[in-house]
Amino acid sequence: MLDVRVHERRHTSRLPNWAAAVTTKSLIIWDSIMSVAKVTEITSTSKKSFDDAIEKGLARANKTLKNVKGAWIANQKVECADGKITAYRVDMKVTFVLND
Repeated sequence: MLDVRVHERRHTSRLPNWAAAVTTKSLIIWDSIMSVAKVTEITSTSKKSFDDAIEKGLARANKTLKNVKGAWIANQKVECADGKITAYRVDMKVTFVLND
């Protein structure tokens, strides 16, 4: 049986007054071996579709992060000009497991 806990910490000490607080979450999973996963928030944009924006965002995350295990799409937006969609934007939370 797995024991899953989420630890959340808000970081505000080094941000200017106008900036929003940054939230870092760590997902801690206890099994026979303890693993720690982190969640990072990224935004990706595409001129084609939401699916393309998701694929581009995950591809970019995989260049920087190791052990990416999944993503949750938190928000979808479109940008418009002259009544037509010009860009598709997704805000996603990417989960990756930290190395020991």
